[in-house]
Amino acid sequence: MTPPRKRQVRLVVSLTLAVLLASGLIYTSFASSDSALSPSQLLQQARAGENVQLTGTVVKGSVRELADGQTDFRLADRAGGGRSVRVTYSGSVPPAFQPQRELIVTGALKAGTFVAQPGSMITKCPSKYSAAPSGSSA
Repeated sequence: MTPPRKRQVRLVVSLTLAVLLASGLIYTSFASSDSALSPSQLLQQARAGENVQLTGTVVKGSVRELADGQTDFRLADRAGGGRSVRVTYSGSVPPAFQPQRELIVTGALKAGTFVAQPGSMITKCPSKYSAAPSGSSA
């Protein structure tokens, strides 16, 4: 085999290997992710025991600290007007956790209650920017 032909073969083999490795990386990154659902979507679509990410707003007046170290609360759709689901969470609660705060938890629906995995709670910080009041000029 001539040297230019050897270089061409090496190039083709290297590019093929790079494409296969990149494809494998992309597949594993998307295949292992959990789907994120709102409470309404969870109650309509999720199968019992299926791990999903639940995202919503903590319902005011629903947070209860239980004796066994668990926190029990309801999570509602962020847009409002939707349904809410009861969430049971065990583990450390972030300092930013409070009613009417948006959060994400990972877990599974079991007998109508979303059982969150310990350490999976992520609170969303409220925006420091808000809309200007109506009628004011900037």
